[in-house]
Amino acid sequence: METLAGSLNNRPAEGERAGEMRKVIWGASLGTAFEWYDFFIYGALAAVLAPLFFPPSMGQTAAFLASLATFGVGLVLRPFGSLVFGRLGDLVGRKYTFLITIVMMGISTIGVGLLPTYATAGAWAPALLVLLRCIQGLALGGEYGGAATYVAEHAEDSKRGLYTSWIQLTATAGFLLSLLVVTLTRSATTPEQFTDWGWRLPFLFSVFLLGVSIYIRAKLNESPVFLQMKAEGKTSRQPIRDAFGNWANLKFVLLALFGTVAGVTVLWYTGQFFALIFLMKWLKVDPTTAYTLVALALLLGAPFFVVAGWMSDRWGRKRVIIGGFIVGVLAVMPIFKGLTHFANPALDRAIAAAPVTLVSSECRLRMFSAPDNACERAREQLNTAGVPYTLVPASAPGATVQAAGAGVDGADPAAITRLLREAGYPAKADEAEINRPMVVVLIWLLVVIGCVVYGPNGAYLVELFPTRVRYSSMSMAYHIGTGYFGGFALYFATLISTTTGDIYAGLYYPIVVAVISILVTAFLLPETRGWKLDR
Repeated sequence: METLAGSLNNRPAEGERAGEMRKVIWGASLGTAFEWYDFFIYGALAAVLAPLFFPPSMGQTAAFLASLATFGVGLVLRPFGSLVFGRLGDLVGRKYTFLITIVMMGISTIGVGLLPTYATAGAWAPALLVLLRCIQGLALGGEYGGAATYVAEHAEDSKRGLYTSWIQLTATAGFLLSLLVVTLTRSATTPEQFTDWGWRLPFLFSVFLLGVSIYIRAKLNESPVFLQMKAEGKTSRQPIRDAFGNWANLKFVLLALFGTVAGVTVLWYTGQFFALIFLMKWLKVDPTTAYTLVALALLLGAPFFVVAGWMSDRWGRKRVIIGGFIVGVLAVMPIFKGLTHFANPALDRAIAAAPVTLVSSECRLRMFSAPDNACERAREQLNTAGVPYTLVPASAPGATVQAAGAGVDGADPAAITRLLREAGYPAKADEAEINRPMVVVLIWLLVVIGCVVYGPNGAYLVELFPTRVRYSSMSMAYHIGTGYFGGFALYFATLISTTTGDIYAGLYYPIVVAVISILVTAFLLPETRGWKLDR
């Protein structure tokens, strides 16, 4: 009878704990998803914003690279945000810190939607855009660490991977929401209206998201682990010094950075953002079609974040993450080649039947400046057309574009266009030829790889560091990795491809980083499943 009575008495408490856990996950995850939406809406519109905020004299490729670099600038500031807000979170608490971050993010996103363009404000337009992206980066630097720590410190040990995987899902959820909002806005406006003013609407939509986020997070309670530590007087008075001035802790920050975080972030950005850019820039798929296909793949793949988190609770964090890394390294290149075959079959046929060669010795590396000789102008035209090519050195000055046994002067744009058309290179992907199911399946595979490596990572980073410096430590490792390795993955992959002419060459960037992460994680990082957080 006593056992039965005790069991009955425990049921309400267990029900209350389950209800509190649902509220914690819902509140932290929803707010974080909205914050990722604010951050990623720029990336979803990078191709549209490039000619609006950067001078036309730069040329299309340089303007697009500048737009991607601006996306990366926001990520560069994330580690500094993690210092500021990580310190605040370890001093005053998790809840109030990520309330501040979401207000900063929301206001700066709304600000982007109100900015004047280059045609109106000149150099002030890109300067203000970069400033607002920096504010977003600072805010995001304090968001993820706080949300993941907050959920993990509420969770029971045996389900920490499962519960924190919901926070991992929020990045994809925010990206998916950004694609849906952009697609709906494009559908409701003409191309001219979207370029003129419609692009502002997805940014201004953050007014609503900000209000919802503040309402939800204001109702959350502080982390019980943090409250207990505070009550016992064990909080760190100088969390930055304790986190980074102590080699025993700093060692794990560095190992986490080059181990799980670097590999996770490059595979995630490659499988979602770069896949979208690849479809639109090189395969010339209509933007609305590309957004729809990627959004569908994200929707189908997102549940695997939770599956991967659950798997890590059963079999260990390292085993799941390393397995995902290995699959990613082996599969990324074939998947992107498959995208070319199924999304733009005419391009795939032309590449096989009539490879293009650019013969010249005048092409130099150009990042943010316009081309200034025949070779660079020919390369610009080929890159803009999404045509891969091989750059072959020549002894004489000038440039020649060759395909299908014919050659034309690289200084003659009309001749290049005619040569490409005769060689079978399409101006854009034929909507009737796109194999939509296979494109969705291939992007879904990329998404699932990202889910497998990313899903357990929140629990892994939380478990790796002690409570009194957890927010600061994990935030720094995560945001340097995502800000530097991941944030510039789009830029470097695009730069490599546009410079070499090989549309797949940029994929070697995430592959090499992931290989390094496999080695560091396998041989230098511990398995943390089952570790206690109250330490």
